[in-house]
Amino acid sequence: MATTQTRPSPAPLLQPGETVVLFDGVCKLCNGWARFLIRHDHQRRIKLAAVQSPEGQALLAWAGLPLDQFDTLAVIRDHHYWVRSDAVFEIIAQLPAAWRPLLLLRAIPRRLRDWAYDRIARNRYRLFGRYDTCLLPHPDHEQRFLKGPL
Repeated sequence: MATTQTRPSPAPLLQPGETVVLFDGVCKLCNGWARFLIRHDHQRRIKLAAVQSPEGQALLAWAGLPLDQFDTLAVIRDHHYWVRSDAVFEIIAQLPAAWRPLLLLRAIPRRLRDWAYDRIARNRYRLFGRYDTCLLPHPDHEQRFLKGPL
């Protein structure tokens, strides 16, 4: 079972029940993950926000996560947020049923899952590379990204 963190107030910028995934916008691995979600989240259950964006920064602040050190993926919904391997499982649970067998990996103890997650996260730029700037969404994917008030 995934461990959720809870905040007293609902997350800003989100509609009730809406889920957002915060990802490192300059990380090539993280951007690949975002593209994977856009491609496979056919029901459009998940919104995306780069942690470097104003929306991402507001949500990081709400969750009490660092605003300048991006070492984890985060999933936020209502009063709850998930990080590290629990965030990955929360995302998989939102995807079509074909991906749900991956949830069996939750049987691996969290300490071991998070250890592996942390090794990849700390070395992601060296292993996968990084962009010089945060990539902007492709025009046909723009509605998949969280937008703050205008």
